[in-house]
Amino acid sequence: MFDYSARPELLKDRVILVTGAGRGIGAAAAKTYAAHGATVLLLGKTEANLTQVYDEIEASGYPQPAVIPFNLETALPHQYDELAAMIETEFGHLDGLLHNASIIGPRTPLEQLSGENFMRVMHVNVNAMFMLTSTLLPLLKLSQDASVIFTSSSVGRKGRAYWGAYGVSKFATEGLMQTLADEVDTVAPVRSNSINPGATRTSMRAQAYPGENPANNPTPEEIMPVYLYLMGPDSTGINGQAFNAQ
Repeated sequence: MFDYSARPELLKDRVILVTGAGRGIGAAAAKTYAAHGATVLLLGKTEANLTQVYDEIEASGYPQPAVIPFNLETALPHQYDELAAMIETEFGHLDGLLHNASIIGPRTPLEQLSGENFMRVMHVNVNAMFMLTSTLLPLLKLSQDASVIFTSSSVGRKGRAYWGAYGVSKFATEGLMQTLADEVDTVAPVRSNSINPGATRTSMRAQAYPGENPANNPTPEEIMPVYLYLMGPDSTGINGQAFNAQ
């Protein structure tokens, strides 16, 4: 596991948006960031899941989060602009953005992968992530020390058979991260890095490996050290790097 111990108020007064915050790694990251002092913006498509995470954060006495129902698969360009305007009005700036939301799509040979399925995965995992990044970048630049974290995968660093659109989308994720890192390096107080969570006890992992014993994998909460390190000030100056949570 990534070796890092965060101080209790590591993220005090920071405003951090987490996509896919309703469950799995996104929910764990949101609650972990809140526990370390951040005001967390919970973005996802299922409001009931987001509300549950909201309630848990509020019941723990952490800074009050915000629920943002937002469907990355169907959102239109003007909705991203409206999202950015709302965040600017309510919070003034953004200190962190964790790109966690993604879909896996069919695990099948490329020859048998339909164009519709390929484009759907690429839209959610790449196009929507680009739209969110580009639209929110001006708000991140208003921060004194902003961090953008992209969620990658081992199949996005070395191609592997039958991972189809998901694997291709994660290669694109690494490319977007590196491009952004090079553009903001030395010109803006924004850093850009990626995390490969590794095998983690989530519903997406169960979908990919239905025959696997989930108890053999760590929980999302157990892989949080690297998420805290990259989102907090201890990683200031770290830019364009690919990290592994495990």
